[in-house]
Amino acid sequence: MRYTKATLARLEDVFAESDYALRYEKGQFRAGYCVLREQRVVLVNTYFPLEGRINCLIDLLRTLPDLALDHLTPRSRALVAELRGGETVG
Repeated sequence: MRYTKATLARLEDVFAESDYALRYEKGQFRAGYCVLREQRVVLVNTYFPLEGRINCLIDLLRTLPDLALDHLTPRSRALVAELRGGETVG
């Protein structure tokens, strides 16, 4: 995956379509991000450069087990499937 603004926008679109809210905030998160599962909010360190933001979002999309995939467009579902190693997403 290439580290471009278009890639970042595509990853952000997946979160916009899902039931998680994505926010960029100041903070000292150990992994660069924080997930508030009860409120369905993902916080990413605002000081991260483009590459860091993309890597955080990729890591999140790979590991969030309760990401609502039924609301995603086919393009976003394909991206999540690609990131998760080709698994079929519902």
